Amino acid sequence: MSDRQLTMSRAMVDAIAHEMREDEEVFVMGEDVADYEGIFDSTTGLREEFGYDRVMDTPISETAFIGAGVGAAQAGMRPIVELMFTDFFGVAMDQIYNNMAKNTYMSDGNVSVPMTLMTAVGGTYNDAAQHSQTLYGTFAHLPGMKVVVPSTAYDAKGLMHKAIRDDDPVVYMFHKRLMGLGWMPAPDGPKTAVPADDYTIPFGSADVKREGADVTVVTLGLHVHRALEAAEELAGDVDVEVIDLRTLVPLDTETVVESVRKTGNLVVVDEDYRSYGVTGEITARVAESALDDLSGVERVALPDVPIPYARPLENEVLPEAQDVIDAVRSLSP
Repeated sequence: MSDRQLTMSRAMVDAIAHEMREDEEVFVMGEDVADYEGIFDSTTGLREEFGYDRVMDTPISETAFIGAGVGAAQAGMRPIVELMFTDFFGVAMDQIYNNMAKNTYMSDGNVSVPMTLMTAVGGTYNDAAQHSQTLYGTFAHLPGMKVVVPSTAYDAKGLMHKAIRDDDPVVYMFHKRLMGLGWMPAPDGPKTAVPADDYTIPFGSADVKREGADVTVVTLGLHVHRALEAAEELAGDVDVEVIDLRTLVPLDTETVVESVRKTGNLVVVDEDYRSYGVTGEITARVAESALDDLSGVERVALPDVPIPYARPLENEVLPEAQDVIDAVRSLSP
């Protein structure tokens, strides 16, 4: 592997720029993606290389520009459309849920929608209830969209290459805290060695980030790093296996079940809401496939409340490494 160390934002841009050089039908549009280069550095340098015709700032109308992305994709282009905050999906729900996700099915396969909807998720920097949600489960719940959630720069690049080349719509959800921004420091871990050459990571392939024998911790995005921190803290007392799902749709149930058959204990960690979300889905799938091997389950997730603006209150509701430690210890002999 290359010795080149990249932040997650730079790795994403690396993949996008490569795909734009290789295919003139690939373009980027969204709010503040050109001159400002993305508020989370998700498009840095693209406008300078490719110009305004292929890196387009849009009006503040998610309904309009996501709808335009769907139309462009159906016409044979491969748009990368940035929804600045995933919370804003509500104003473009019809374009996402009823057009982007369903048009291939409703046209009997006569049109495809090779579109990447790139969006920022997560809290931890006090931006209140309308700018801090994660909402993985919301997008994963409705058929027709693939859902991607990288946790490292290496994965971010490989998953972005795969997303842009995919003939189906892909929702690419990156956590703000992992991007490597100067004003929002990332935890240790997301900045990794990233090859200069292009490569893809297959959808539906989870990654065992740390092997263990006593408890399986399943998570994604930022909380991969929270889980690894917890596992290190617990080392010597409890041997924790950490699984990074990487994609929710498709979901690698097999890797999770195989791990639980070995450890007998499951902790699912997510920054999305507890009810009707990822923690419940993973738990149900394990119960369906490996109930006889399962001794205990704990779920660590956001309580079903709007995310507070005040820092002490936000810190209270967002899962941290200590919450993972407590959940693991509750299952340990």
